[in-house]
Amino acid sequence: MKHAAWMVTALALVVLANSGLVFCEEKLELGTLDWEPYIGEKMTNQGWVAEVVREAFKRSGITVDMAFKPWARVVAEAKKGVLSGYFPEYFAEELKQDFVLSDPFPGGPLGFFKRKGEAITYKTLKDLSSYKIGVVRGYVNTAEFDAAAYLQKDEAKDDLTNLKKLLAKRIELVVIDKYVGMHILKQDLADQADQLEFMDPPLEVKDLYVCISKQIPNYQAKIDAFNEGLKKIKADGTIAAIMKKHGF
Repeated sequence: MKHAAWMVTALALVVLANSGLVFCEEKLELGTLDWEPYIGEKMTNQGWVAEVVREAFKRSGITVDMAFKPWARVVAEAKKGVLSGYFPEYFAEELKQDFVLSDPFPGGPLGFFKRKGEAITYKTLKDLSSYKIGVVRGYVNTAEFDAAAYLQKDEAKDDLTNLKKLLAKRIELVVIDKYVGMHILKQDLADQADQLEFMDPPLEVKDLYVCISKQIPNYQAKIDAFNEGLKKIKADGTIAAIMKKHGF
């Protein structure tokens, strides 16, 4: 009887495999960073962006492990295929050399913080050529800004460092997501937060993307799986519900 049961089980597995109904659980390791209030290792469910990415992949049968590291290291490791990919990223055409990019999902306003009382205004980026502008090493901003060699860009490892440099008058502007800047000021620089302000209008309201490395096997299938899951959670209201739960 045991032999017969084994034969039946083996036959069933062969039939299922041939029919395409047997799936192995697939896992991806994606790099990311602490970028509150969008995503953060210590946030509830690691923030709404992490929750959206995790759920979109889950709808396509893929489990995601998230590695929180400094941004420049995240991008470098993803390029090499040490990580399967990374997120959240802004769109830039040159990223397509090393990655396939997902369909977009909601982001936020990118622009400048300055010290209150400083008479800095601009109509074009060239109007800002005399100012030292804090940027984060490895970040994509806008295509025009990143290509503007005439701007004085002062690199730092993260947004908090840039805002501290702005307060210390080492730079005149910081390019940063509005809500990230406001969050950092509230959480880390509360006693000086009233000294800085965001300049409206923003440079651009940015969408966010997942990047999958072209160094990993079946990279196009991975991004297709994410896109399919993303469509599902957009259509059924899951993204809106996740964002609302996190205060967006």
